[in-house]
Amino acid sequence: MKNTVSKISSGVIGLVLALVCIGAVTMIFKNLRFRADMTAEKLYTLTQGSRDILKQLEKTVVLKFYFSSSSAEMPQALKTYASEVQDFLKEYELAGKGHVRLESYDPQPDSDAEEGAQRYGIQPQQTSMFGAPVYFGLAAVCGEQQQVIPGFDQRAEGTLEYDITRLITRVAWPEKPVVGVMSSLDVLGQPMNPMMMQMGQRPPQGWILFRELKKDYDVREVKTDVEKIDDDIKALIVVHPKNLSDKALFAIDQFVLRGGRLIACVDPFSIADMMASRQNQQMMMMGGPQGGPSTLGKLFTAWGVSFEETKIVADLSLATKLNNGAGGVEENPAFLSLTKKNMVKEDLLVSQLSSVMFPFAGAISGKTTDDLKFTPVIVTSQDKACLVDQMSVQMGRSAMRSQMNPDGVERVLAARLEGTFPTAFPDGYKEDTTNKTETATNTVASLKSGKGTVIIFGDSDFLADDFCVREQRTLFGNILQPMNDNLSLFSSTVEQFAGRAELIGIRSRGFFNRPFEKVDALEVKAMEKWQQKENELEAKLSATREKLQALQKQKTGNERFILSKEQQAEVDHFRKEQRETQRELKNVRKNLNADIDRLGTFLKSVNIGAVPLLVICFGIFRGLCRRKR
Repeated sequence: MKNTVSKISSGVIGLVLALVCIGAVTMIFKNLRFRADMTAEKLYTLTQGSRDILKQLEKTVVLKFYFSSSSAEMPQALKTYASEVQDFLKEYELAGKGHVRLESYDPQPDSDAEEGAQRYGIQPQQTSMFGAPVYFGLAAVCGEQQQVIPGFDQRAEGTLEYDITRLITRVAWPEKPVVGVMSSLDVLGQPMNPMMMQMGQRPPQGWILFRELKKDYDVREVKTDVEKIDDDIKALIVVHPKNLSDKALFAIDQFVLRGGRLIACVDPFSIADMMASRQNQQMMMMGGPQGGPSTLGKLFTAWGVSFEETKIVADLSLATKLNNGAGGVEENPAFLSLTKKNMVKEDLLVSQLSSVMFPFAGAISGKTTDDLKFTPVIVTSQDKACLVDQMSVQMGRSAMRSQMNPDGVERVLAARLEGTFPTAFPDGYKEDTTNKTETATNTVASLKSGKGTVIIFGDSDFLADDFCVREQRTLFGNILQPMNDNLSLFSSTVEQFAGRAELIGIRSRGFFNRPFEKVDALEVKAMEKWQQKENELEAKLSATREKLQALQKQKTGNERFILSKEQQAEVDHFRKEQRETQRELKNVRKNLNADIDRLGTFLKSVNIGAVPLLVICFGIFRGLCRRKR
């Protein structure tokens, strides 16, 4: 009996000790974070840019995370995403090393947490008509400064790290640099006027990218007839500078020479300008220019930069699939979908980007001199690119076919200029002032040279809403859903030129274009064959027309209106060749689909059969080893 009691007591004590040990180990490991980010782009690890900003913090930033975790009304998908966001916020707390403190709240109805969420601007949202309100947002507080992300949405996960880090910089360094914007387009929108209020109309809000810019910078409009750019403007953004006067060019020239930083977005053909012109009936009636081009003229000449104003870059390997207007899809090689291969990896501005869209861009060229360095930033492929006429691009893919002849030249779509800039106005700017009695010419004093930094983009439409970002309505308000990395490219450029350069290193988290490169290569190959057959058909058509015209000249009188036997034979022969060529074009497309289907079947077989095959091989290997022992 005693032995039995002793055994039971020993068992109970051992069980208790085991539970105590398990609890102790659990508590120890609970506060330790053993994580291995196995994703290719380190999606769940803070980038170096975020870490550099956190190292510079001098005051404590408190991150207040509000999420209705206990609410039965909160969708399960949001609960899963909230857990990921909270886990990512802990990375900030660890990397902040005492300068970042994370506080998590569950704002239940009529609680202090709910009152706090509403005080910071995180508004309640209803997931059902009669359900309790839910919250999912973040507030950052540093001293008297506070900023808020009113709501998170999984569709904006690609910019999660950027949004959080930018939130921290807003409260830690509340001062806003001044950024000037000059454009022939209404990119900044217009203020509400009494007439619009009476008519119940809303003024244009401007492009989304510039509305976002106002959250972090003091954005100031610079008129296209400006005489002098204000000294406190740190960076100047020039978008589609169409038909700028010498006065405006002189103002930009002097801004660069005195150390100002210039972001120039020129364009051989602006879609946004074309759309604005179509809406302006007066412009249409007057026959005004529609769509472009735009350039910096004398400034480019002085800096040794050339820009193709009448030619548009096309690249077969970067073609974008677009709606052809007839319910189908066609690949447009002038609508460039640029990938990581087109980004100059040595440049921090674009090294982390993987998907940029440039619709109808122009080519930039220049040479590095002893004083001024020309550095490409974004380029096309070398073996699939060429230049096509602006007019043919407007008429669609079919009009471009005859000009799609890759010439083996790599085109530069964006480039930097750094060093000592010469003035484009060596004799100064001469301003004519005219009145009723006399005409006088005043020469404005000017700098002759100066150190500066300029970045030139061969496209301006990449900033327009239709080509970079969507504004989505969610439970927690409107959120921005990037279509590509255009938003990141623009934000990084402005940050490098006017803001905190550390933000440039923060790439779009989780927004990565993972194309099927083999499939893309097959499509490019098929497109080239298609193009070749089209060219052959066009050549045969031209030859047939010449023969028909030659035979027609030999006729006289009423014979001109009747086809001769020779002419009829030529027409029949051409129609036969046309049918054969069209049949070959269909075979090209059919073979492409067959190649893609075979590739898909192979990948499916590998994915389905690889794991079982590995298990079988491992079992056989282990069986042989045991048998040998």
